[in-house]
Amino acid sequence: MSRNNPIVAIVGRPNVGKSTLFNRFLKKRRAIVHPQAGITRDRISEITSWRGKKFIIVDTGGLNFNKDVMSEGIKKQVHFAIEEADLILFIVDAKEGIVPGDREISELLRKAGKKVLLVVNKADNEEIEQRAVEYYELGFGSPFPISAMHGRNVGDLLDQILDRLPFAPDDTEEEEKLKLAIVGMPNVGKSSIVNALLGRQISLVTDIPGTTRDSVDTVVKYYGQEIILIDTAGLRKKKSIKGDIEFYSVIRTLQAIDRSNIVCVVLDAVKGMGKQDIDIIRSVVDKKKGMMVVVNKWDLIEKEPDTMANYQQSLIARLNILKYYPVIFTSALTKRRIFQIYKRAVEIHENLNRRISTAELNDYMFRILKETPPPTYKGKFIKIKYVTQVKTNPPVFAFFCNDPKGIKEDYRRFLENRLREVFQFTGVPLTLVFKRK
Repeated sequence: MSRNNPIVAIVGRPNVGKSTLFNRFLKKRRAIVHPQAGITRDRISEITSWRGKKFIIVDTGGLNFNKDVMSEGIKKQVHFAIEEADLILFIVDAKEGIVPGDREISELLRKAGKKVLLVVNKADNEEIEQRAVEYYELGFGSPFPISAMHGRNVGDLLDQILDRLPFAPDDTEEEEKLKLAIVGMPNVGKSSIVNALLGRQISLVTDIPGTTRDSVDTVVKYYGQEIILIDTAGLRKKKSIKGDIEFYSVIRTLQAIDRSNIVCVVLDAVKGMGKQDIDIIRSVVDKKKGMMVVVNKWDLIEKEPDTMANYQQSLIARLNILKYYPVIFTSALTKRRIFQIYKRAVEIHENLNRRISTAELNDYMFRILKETPPPTYKGKFIKIKYVTQVKTNPPVFAFFCNDPKGIKEDYRRFLENRLREVFQFTGVPLTLVFKRK
C-alpha cells in the first residue's frame, strides 16, 4: 500500500493469534485463520481505519528459529515487514506465558530499533488478563491485554495504535490506483514474476509447491504511476484441492481478482494452456476485468523465427476471445520482457477508463451501420438510432433501437469488433446493451 498511510506490522510466534487480530481489525476474514501453526507464510497487508484515520495493517508468518527452508523464508518476510513498519505489534500468548521464542523475537525487535507495542492476546477474561504483568520482563513497557477472538479490549488497542502512528497533517483520500493481480495455476512462476518486477523477494519462493497461500499486496511506481501489485496463491482444479487451507487459498485468489482492475493470467510455456487455464481466463472475462496473458518460462522453449507468433495463434485457436487481449512471453528467471507487464498494465488501465464522446461514437457507428445493417428479424428491419457510452471501467455502450430482441449474438460480436478496431480497447472487456427507443 502507499506510504501515504503509516504501516503497522503484526509480529509473533506461530499460533499466537496474529491473523485473528488482523481479521478483527479489518472486520472480515482476509487472512487465513486455522488451528494448524504456520498457515500465514507470506506477509499480507490491507488499509484499515479507526476514528477516521487510515493506516496499513500487515500480517506476517509465525516466527520460529528453526533452520528449515520454510522457516528461513518466513524470517526474511518478517524482516521486510519490520523494515517497512512505523509500529510493530508484538503478539504473545497470555495462556502460555513467556517462552524462548518470545525472548528471541524480543531481541530481534530491539535490534530493529522500531516502536513496539506489546500485545498479550487470548486474555479472554480478567483472571487470564492478570497474567499479562509477567510480560514486563520482555522490556517493551506496559503489556496490553486483549482477546482478538472475542474482540475484548481491541477498540482500546486501536486507540493506542493511533497515538503511536505518524499521521500526515493532511490525511486525504487516496486516488483510485491501478490494481494488478497476478493469477494462475500453481508453479507457473507467479511469485517469481512478482519478485522480478520488484527487484527483491516479496513473495516466498521455494521449491515446495504451494508456498504462497494468501494474496500479497505491494505498491510500486512505474514512470510515476502507482500500481498495487497483488500476488496470489495458485488456482488448482477443484479435485486437486486437499483440505480446507487450500480451499481458503482459492477463495482468496478469487477475491484478489474481484478487487483488482487488471488481471495478469500466467501460463507455463512448456505445459501450454490447459482446461483449468481456460477456466481462469473465462472467469476473469466474466468478472469484466482488464486482462493480459503472460506465457512464462519462455527461456525453456526451443525457438524458430515464428515460434512466438505461432504460439500466440495456437492460444487464440483454443480460446478465440484472446485475440482481444495482449500476450507477453516472459522469463522470470532471466527477466526477459518482464517489465512489459507494467507497460501493458498502464495501457489497459487507460483503455478501461477511456470515454468516447457520443458525437464521435455515432459518427463512426452510423457509417458501419450503413455499410452493414443488422439482419432482419421476423420480417422486420432493425434500426439502431443512436449509441452512447454509459460507463467506464469497464466500458459499457448502449445501443438504442426499435427492437432489441432482433440483435443476435453474431451481430453483437460484429459491432464489438468494429468498436475495438477504431477505439483501441485492447485488453478490456466491452459490454454492449441494446435498448428500445
